[in-house]
Order: sequence, then structure tokens, then C-alpha cells
Amino acid sequence: MFTTKQYRAKSAEFGELSKGSTDPSQIRKYQDSSDSFSSLADNEEWLSDNFDRTLQASDEAPDEKQSSVTLAAEEERVLRCLGASVIMQWNTIPTKLQRELFDTAGSMGEPLATAELRGQIARFLHKHKNDDSEALS
Repeated sequence: MFTTKQYRAKSAEFGELSKGSTDPSQIRKYQDSSDSFSSLADNEEWLSDNFDRTLQASDEAPDEKQSSVTLAAEEERVLRCLGASVIMQWNTIPTKLQRELFDTAGSMGEPLATAELRGQIARFLHKHKNDDSEALS
């Protein structure tokens, strides 16, 4: 797994490649990669800064409750990794599938908070979009 410093170095590397290219599609590809690595660096930095606020598995002998806490932590990590990979590839996903993913994600959680969650997801996607495609609403 990369560290924040390694992600930032990769981001800078792709940033430099985009400056040296003359092909607009190649420039865009390098910029997208640079943005993705920058986002990953930001995520790792946040996780590092907020480590003490996250659920941690202990080294104690696992009992039934501890096993469920460990499993929940593992599942949360897997979901974070899957989510990050989806966001990194968002612009290559067909629009119809983007809409389905957005609708599914927006329906998670408490029914009364669905509209708020959909708004948060839409703002996140808009903030992290890498092209001029239509924003989800």
C-alpha cells in the first residue's frame, strides 16, 4: 500500500508528464491520473490524521463480540477500497451505470436521510469530476 508521500510523488510525476505532452488526450489522461493520486494522498492523510477516531481491532483473544468488531473493520476497509476504485474509474464508467451506482448509493442508510445523502454524493462527485460531463443530481 502506498503512503501519502508516495501518492503525492506519483501525482507530481503525472503532472510533469502532462506538462511535457502535446497530445490533448494524453494531457487529459496524465491530468486525470495526477488528480486520482492526489485524491488518494488526501484520503490517506485524512485516515492518518483521524486514526484515533476510527474503529480499531485489538490484539486480545477474540470472543464473539470482538470477532464481529474485527469483521466490521475488515468490511469497512474493503468497502473503502472498492469505493475509491470506483471513484478513480468514474469517468470511464458508462453513464447508465454511473446513474445506477449513484441511485443505489443514494438509497443506502436511513430512509428519511436519503435526500441528504444523495445531495452529499452528488456534491462529492461534482467536486471530484475530471471532465465536463453532466453532473448527477
